[in-house]
Amino acid sequence: MHYRYSKWTSESQTDEQRLQQLVSLFSYMMIQTSGDVQEVLDWLRQLAAEYNLFDEQMSLEDFIEKLREMGIIADIDDVPTLTDKGIQQVRQDALREIFTSLKKSSMGQHDTPHTGRGVDRTSETRKWNFGDIATNINLTSTVTNAMRRSGIDDFTLSEDDLEVYESEHQTGCATVLMVDISHSMVLYGEDRITPAKQVALALSELIRSKFPKDFLAVLTFGDKAELISMNELPFLSVGPFHTNTRAGLQLARNLLRRQRGNLNKQIFMITDGKPSAIFDDTGRLYKNSFGLDPRIVNKTLDEAVQCRREHIVISTFMIARDAYLVDFVEEFTRANQGRAFYSSLNGLGELVLVDYLRNRKKKF
Repeated sequence: MHYRYSKWTSESQTDEQRLQQLVSLFSYMMIQTSGDVQEVLDWLRQLAAEYNLFDEQMSLEDFIEKLREMGIIADIDDVPTLTDKGIQQVRQDALREIFTSLKKSSMGQHDTPHTGRGVDRTSETRKWNFGDIATNINLTSTVTNAMRRSGIDDFTLSEDDLEVYESEHQTGCATVLMVDISHSMVLYGEDRITPAKQVALALSELIRSKFPKDFLAVLTFGDKAELISMNELPFLSVGPFHTNTRAGLQLARNLLRRQRGNLNKQIFMITDGKPSAIFDDTGRLYKNSFGLDPRIVNKTLDEAVQCRREHIVISTFMIARDAYLVDFVEEFTRANQGRAFYSSLNGLGELVLVDYLRNRKKKF
């Protein structure tokens, strides 16, 4: 996501719209600075001087006071700090930004719906079976079948004439979102961690607000894998780490194994690179940043196969296009029988949320 700045004029928007836009800008900057409120305010001062973001009607100090009144920030030991309500605001703004950018065409790019006994109708029909919901009967097709069989003068309706709409059944999901925090996520002058964090924030807010019974866990993987809370997401940062994809998959698999019930179990993995580290049998970190190390790759592929055996589908969201990395991702996807998406940074959130919504439909 990119912001284009221009001089504000009084005719541009209402005060409420202007405040909403400034809060959204503040939220996005909070993700970029890993939750450093003071750094965001310093950035806003620089932008205000260059783009005239503030004026007599609302100065920067007025905006900061508004943030305090809204409960988004608070002064702790004289240091402006993001509050719990502020963290929620960042999540909501991340979700709003991604859903605003969704296009109708995108919803169909990866859509392979499964039909079953449910309540969400599709346009397709089939013969009626015992137990089908009566409200799903397609009256036009049913009457047409009866007329073809018996004619108009001696019209009768039989069980064989009945047709019902196909329906999609929404089921619960247990999802683990894996976020790569290796050093390559900020290499070469490209910020890849901010879009990844924005996706994690948006997905957590979507599930919290719309699918509260679904399970979501977020973990990071660098040299090792760690489970993090939703409130830690805005403060997440990249470290001087290698990429221990295997450790992330092992932790994700353990988390999903604890989830009981008839759930779609899945892993969403956001990464920009190859696996470059594993723990050996002694617990020491074995690492190799040069090329694709067969020892590391094979152990990672073994974990993909184990996920497949436990009916855990892995969706890999790749934000790099190097040929040898694409080859690895395709081999990894075949091993798991999962999915792979090659995304630009701007389209990452769109792909993740659309795929999540699609995966809530299951055939029985």
